[in-house]
Amino acid sequence: MRVRFWGVRGTMPVPGPGTVRYGGNTPCIDIRTAGQQLIIIDAGTGIRKLGHALRQSEARSIKATLLLSHTHWDHIQGLPFFDPLLGRRNKFQIVGIKRDNLSLEEIVARQFLAPYLPFAYRSLEAELEVKELWPEETFYLEDKTVITTAAMKHPGGCLGFRIDDGVSALAYCSDTAQLGDNLLEEVVELARGADLLIHDAHFRDTGMAKALESWGHSSWQQAALVAEAAEVGMLALFHYAPDLTDDDIDHISVEARECFSRTIPAREGLILDLPAV
Repeated sequence: MRVRFWGVRGTMPVPGPGTVRYGGNTPCIDIRTAGQQLIIIDAGTGIRKLGHALRQSEARSIKATLLLSHTHWDHIQGLPFFDPLLGRRNKFQIVGIKRDNLSLEEIVARQFLAPYLPFAYRSLEAELEVKELWPEETFYLEDKTVITTAAMKHPGGCLGFRIDDGVSALAYCSDTAQLGDNLLEEVVELARGADLLIHDAHFRDTGMAKALESWGHSSWQQAALVAEAAEVGMLALFHYAPDLTDDDIDHISVEARECFSRTIPAREGLILDLPAV
């Protein structure tokens, strides 16, 4: 399994001299499974560059599964600028959390409304299939890759994903708080034994995470505790708060390795091959 990071920030994009090394785009990663299935997780502003890369590397058509952890703006704001949606040979399965009031397709379509954009959802030429899931559901891709979901602790609901391609496993747990001094069991179990855990590290300290628990985010310390409890192979810190500079993340990464030695800070352009040697 190959993993690439295209956006690692939370809340809003933050370009500028203080975010050059880790990047200022909001969440997006892409995954190539052992069977060469393409999976994209979240459609923050980082998905724009991913779209350009896919158009250059895919000869005729692009086929992918797009997993949306939730539809807060920082996780979908890049979707209208994802060029492959305009290609008639391309096919995307969009998967996200099921809600009682609005369908996922309606939520996605509303990102393409005038007067905010000069084109509409219905004008997209790619073939789109929208699939809604409840937490704790499982579905399979063509190469028998297993994708399992779990509920994260985040306002409005959020899915965490575990992707197992038969060779390696990845857990994606962005946008989740913990339970005060305790860890959210759903997160620990989703990540159990994974080769890589990508975990929310929004807050610079646990005190802030507890004080603002209603925001639905974790500290890097809590991310490290989850990694240790779940016995994962590697932890990637992710979804940094917009006010964290590159220097702040450098400092956090050093401290995080003292808590969980196999910790890395996610950054734009980082490529990981799993299982790590």
